[in-house]
Amino acid sequence: QVQLVESGGGLVQPGGSLRLSCAASGSIFSTNGMGWYRQAPGKERQWVASDIRGGNTFYSDSVKGRFTISRDNARNTVYLQLDSRTLEDTAVYYCNTEAVTLPWGQGTQVTVSS
Repeated sequence: QVQLVESGGGLVQPGGSLRLSCAASGSIFSTNGMGWYRQAPGKERQWVASDIRGGNTFYSDSVKGRFTISRDNARNTVYLQLDSRTLEDTAVYYCNTEAVTLPWGQGTQVTVSS
């Protein structure tokens, strides 16, 4: 079964840039839209961004204009660029297909703190 491995998180200051990566163990990107999700402390997991096959991207209002999703089908990897980070971006970030059809990975923790 395809597994997802997120990486790139860490303790960062507000502002600046950070890029998260999600690598899949199998070739899924060519047939699926991919998405990023996040779960802040004490809150439910929520959708952040999607890259639908064909290059169409969508973002939640909370990250629109600050985050960028992209994908490399040859590397089975999807990325999330976090720009202009705020304290409210602190969360564990996960990737999955746009329809959430795969088991969740372990996520990558992003902590924004001054």
